Amino acid sequence: MDKTISMPISIYALGGLGEVGKNMYCIENEESIIIIDCGVRFPGVEFPGIDYVVPDFTHLKNNRNKVKALFITHGHEDHIGGIPFLIQSLNIPVIYAPRLAAALIRNKMEENRMSDRLPLVEYVDDTVVNVGNFKVSFFRVTHSIPDSFGIVVDTPEGRIVTTGDFKVDLTPIGPDINLTKMAKLGQEGVDLLLSDSTNAENEGYTPSEKNVLDAIDDVFSKAAGRLIVSTFSSNISRIQQICEVAAKYNRKIVIIGRSMEKAMDISRGYGYIKIPDDMIIEPEKIKDFKSNQIVVICTGSQGEPMAALSRIANGEHKDIHIAPGDTVVFSSSAIPGNGIMIDHVVNQLTRCGADVVTNSILNDIHSSGHPSKQELRLVLKLFKPKYFMPMHGEYRMLLIHSKIASEVGIPEDHSFVLDNGDCLTLSKGKVSRSYPVEHGNTYIDGKDIKGLADAVMADRRILTGNGMVIVTITIDSRNNQLIEAPLFVLKGVVASHSKRNTNACAKLVEKGIKEKLLTKTSFAELKSIIKDITDSYFSALTHSHPMIIPVILTKN
Repeated sequence: MDKTISMPISIYALGGLGEVGKNMYCIENEESIIIIDCGVRFPGVEFPGIDYVVPDFTHLKNNRNKVKALFITHGHEDHIGGIPFLIQSLNIPVIYAPRLAAALIRNKMEENRMSDRLPLVEYVDDTVVNVGNFKVSFFRVTHSIPDSFGIVVDTPEGRIVTTGDFKVDLTPIGPDINLTKMAKLGQEGVDLLLSDSTNAENEGYTPSEKNVLDAIDDVFSKAAGRLIVSTFSSNISRIQQICEVAAKYNRKIVIIGRSMEKAMDISRGYGYIKIPDDMIIEPEKIKDFKSNQIVVICTGSQGEPMAALSRIANGEHKDIHIAPGDTVVFSSSAIPGNGIMIDHVVNQLTRCGADVVTNSILNDIHSSGHPSKQELRLVLKLFKPKYFMPMHGEYRMLLIHSKIASEVGIPEDHSFVLDNGDCLTLSKGKVSRSYPVEHGNTYIDGKDIKGLADAVMADRRILTGNGMVIVTITIDSRNNQLIEAPLFVLKGVVASHSKRNTNACAKLVEKGIKEKLLTKTSFAELKSIIKDITDSYFSALTHSHPMIIPVILTKN
């Protein structure tokens, strides 16, 4: 191929824009697609019965022959949780990931019985990977999990840099952020920067993880009884801090929650969490120790109904029951949309007599892993990009980040606030908007990789909010006659004097069906009449639209 021919580069997100979670970013030309991250979003109460939300992979499936590699920035679920669903949907030739993320991915593959399905290659700071005519390299950043990296993609059309999730922590728990390499990249030239926007609303700097250590120590020193600390299982830095303070106060550690147990096993095996074996005890051994000799580390800080902390709060855990004198610590901030679930768990714990400690100005028991405004300004100054695309955040966060870029000298028309599916084109160092790609959400109920469509989720929301009306009619199909009056069954529908109301609606449906049976008709038309009449009636009565399910029985 003549290398002088320009092959414009497309850059787009299938997840991570307009939301916190489900991160998936793609870089594509005529020959190749590389993917950066493949995460899940954990649903709130707005998605009844759903375990995960993952990107819609249709565009990638339609271009499956171009997909060359998946690169992972770090091991959080919103960046690796969608991998099992992706690799069951299409062939991914290779995954490149940092050491800890690779270990977590291997465990995820084993759990889903697909460990031999693809090569998984670990990378470090100085690794360089050539994929087609893309050259991919890496730079270390600080985050709330070890082995977090930004990614550089050099293409014939220009350089693209993504920060991944990061914060500029100058006193980190692990290795330093590589500011020197970031500045060098900026001096060499960055055409397009994608940067983390999750904390773009917050002025100043995100506090260091070292600040949290003092706050955790303070909680331990004041807790007279048993301590239960809930955090993300992937927040390895935080778990290490809790273990260090537990050792200082001679408390035995109990690990609760399958994902927390797996994270501890992997992190200890790789040396990221250092704790003697005799400090960890099984839950059934708690009764052998005094309350002030125990600390429980568990999942459930987001109020997830099936997580360990919720089960403990509801009295459903076989080994741990809340008692007066227990102190429960939420060492994480609320993911947007999870506030109601968290409040429910906090109230339930309080009812049981626990002293509940959450994050506040007076009690820094959590430090975010994402950059605040001053860090965003610093990174923009280091990279000095020609063009800018804020990523990883809800729309208002992306917009604020774009305004921050304008403050430090990036022209407004060089900054792009996009939605999932929106596309940028990089050609000869210039970036412009292009046509969108197919995108959307896939809702995972259990482990079915096919997921649920938006239409199914719309039905679930209707059932949750407005209820259901089942209308059954019986007809003589030979003589085109209605045999019996329509039978109504209401589920979750609020209607005063419901018997009288259903009788009135039944008469309207009966009249409509009889009139229609006087002419040539079909089952589909009869169902449509039932739906229209019933929906109109209950809409006027309750000011809502319950799901209408027509059932037609026939007698030949």
